[in-house]
Amino acid sequence: MMFTVDEGIRIAATRWGNENDPLVMLLPGGGQTRHAWDETGERLSKSGFYVIAIDFRGHGESDWHPKGEYGVESFRQDLVNILRQIDQPAALVGASLGGLVSMAIAGDDEYKNLCWALVMVDIGIHPNSKGAEEIISFMQSGADGFENIEAVADAIARYLPHRKRPTDNSGLEKNLRLKSDQRYYWHWDPAFLDPRWREISSSRREKYRAFANHVSSPTLLIRGAISNILTDEETEDFLTTIEHSEYVEIKDAAHMVAGDRNDVFAQKAIKFLLKNR
Repeated sequence: MMFTVDEGIRIAATRWGNENDPLVMLLPGGGQTRHAWDETGERLSKSGFYVIAIDFRGHGESDWHPKGEYGVESFRQDLVNILRQIDQPAALVGASLGGLVSMAIAGDDEYKNLCWALVMVDIGIHPNSKGAEEIISFMQSGADGFENIEAVADAIARYLPHRKRPTDNSGLEKNLRLKSDQRYYWHWDPAFLDPRWREISSSRREKYRAFANHVSSPTLLIRGAISNILTDEETEDFLTTIEHSEYVEIKDAAHMVAGDRNDVFAQKAIKFLLKNR
């Protein structure tokens, strides 16, 4: 699928299931593409949901913004635009950045009618600062590209030592671009890492907290037990702020929960969504 939002930006999407079933939107983390949700989308559709996963602007097969506008507000407006085109409220399942975008809809009185349930995947009201910097450092490490797919796999293995290395690296190509210099680059706009988008100012913190305070939809927080982004501190803050939230911790999973333990993650998400649809 391809949606066109403000300024003519095209947003790439994949869908599963019957469009007459309850809608679930899958939102990836920063630097990820919609293909991070392939297994989850398939499982959700088989459980009776109409599922759409998108590439955020500047990511995957979606258009890059000509002026490098990649703030949470821009991602949110793209998603609002898409939901209004579909004309159906959705359960918003967001990992990391996708979770912040989802919470910014679920907690805004103007848009909360677009969200019938909220699933925050390893992200609280704010990311852990140290963990966020580690992710940014990893993303920046590929700025000069990679010689081949094996070099990409080596970089990921160093960053995610807890995850079993796959025997087939062909799936990595969905997250990469092969440029004219015959080197592989991550499939996102480098302008996404501009400090103006990744620095969390006090005013931005207040805005996210205001959204959290106004979330009224059924909410599930899913945490990877060895996450460096959603630590005990961020978890407690989220659960005491959105008091009606349910909470699940998944063993042997780090920040990329769906990639680490998709079987358990999908089971927990499906159970929650079936109960609240």
